[in-house]
Amino acid sequence: MVTHAAESVQAQSGRRSAAGRVYDWLRDGIITGRIAEGTFLDEVWVAESVGTSRTPVREAFHRLGSERFIDQLPRKGAQVHVVTARELEEVNSTRRLIEGHAGHALCAERKGAPAEMHVLLEEMEEAEQGQDWLQAVELNWRFHRAMVQAQGNAVLTELYDTLRSRQQRVGLRALQSSPGRAPLIDSQHRGIVAALDAYDNERLQQLLDEHLQPAPEVTAVLGSGAQ
Repeated sequence: MVTHAAESVQAQSGRRSAAGRVYDWLRDGIITGRIAEGTFLDEVWVAESVGTSRTPVREAFHRLGSERFIDQLPRKGAQVHVVTARELEEVNSTRRLIEGHAGHALCAERKGAPAEMHVLLEEMEEAEQGQDWLQAVELNWRFHRAMVQAQGNAVLTELYDTLRSRQQRVGLRALQSSPGRAPLIDSQHRGIVAALDAYDNERLQQLLDEHLQPAPEVTAVLGSGAQ
């Protein structure tokens, strides 16, 4: 016989599962552009699209809002966050500070590149060759995060994680609009790994400067307004 406590646990598990489905559906739609920037997200429409009640939608909205995929509007629902050229520059500047600090520490401690970076490098290039751009940008984020995490500062890693949504959305747009840049990106990634393995901080910082310079073809299609 199922107790009331067990029923409560099952209900909570079901809500989490439904909220997870809503989150995945919206997140993938936003990253791929299936759900365009600026789109107003009505709770009823999302619930019907995914096949859930409105409660999991609200839970997913909260999570997506904290990750800057959407902007929650008081008494109006939510809207897909619009990434501007200015925001991209600010995100990349923040990434440069965090990744530069982490890379400097790894070189100073002569740790070399984390093993995960070597593995992700190969997987990323395979995804690009198959033109699986969504997988490529996910692996790209994990590649850079591995360097940050290896430095051992949990607060910096948490801060870096907050940039994930914008980093992936712009990264996907860059690859889709200019797939010919993939070999250059791969070359820079290999250079970053080589510099870490050689404990060459000067070369690493130079590569990060080049790598995190916003691509003109991406900034050209982003809005320039204030956030």
